[in-house]
Amino acid sequence: MNSVTSQLSMSLDGFVAGPHQSAEDPLGKGGERLHEWAFGTDTWRAQQGLDGGVHSVDAEVFEEVTQGVGAYIMGRNMFGGGHGPWDETWKGWWGEDPPYHAPVFVLTHQARDPLPMRGGTTFHFVTDGINSALEQARTAAGDTDVAIAGGAQAVQQYLTAGLLDELYLHIVPVLLGAGERLLQNVGDPTLEPVKVTASPAATHVKYRVTYR
Repeated sequence: MNSVTSQLSMSLDGFVAGPHQSAEDPLGKGGERLHEWAFGTDTWRAQQGLDGGVHSVDAEVFEEVTQGVGAYIMGRNMFGGGHGPWDETWKGWWGEDPPYHAPVFVLTHQARDPLPMRGGTTFHFVTDGINSALEQARTAAGDTDVAIAGGAQAVQQYLTAGLLDELYLHIVPVLLGAGERLLQNVGDPTLEPVKVTASPAATHVKYRVTYR
């Protein structure tokens, strides 16, 4: 059976997004700093359809966490578009060619028809909960992995339900002071470090997740 994974960038004080998130600042104040370790790498730039970048330890980690994923799950806040009934003109933050290149299942309370995009990404909107989304994502992924892309609340739900197999944290040496925490209200899972890779920009820790 395919594994259920998640990889997120996190500040030293435990936040995966900064405070005051908005349509103009979806990652909150200071939130983009959490992802700077990836932005200059050749592997991140290639995923965005860009040339250049540096091949580094961080580049190799980014390549590792994006390989072997056949389907994604994300919360509505990560997809964006506000709350309540859908604005059908909203197609996500990523333009016409999102970086996923695979089916993406969006957790929401508001029904919406599937949204095909360029590059093989189709957004499917799931209104009947995390288990349904996972079942659909597993079917779409086949023998490859399912990744919980975010945000924090979506990952928390899968952790709390005992459904996450692997958590890869990119711990960035910044302090946000406030925002959206990841590891709270998730029960008592055991996080066993299985790999640690460090660079000046981030410490990357892969955890195997088990449940009591």
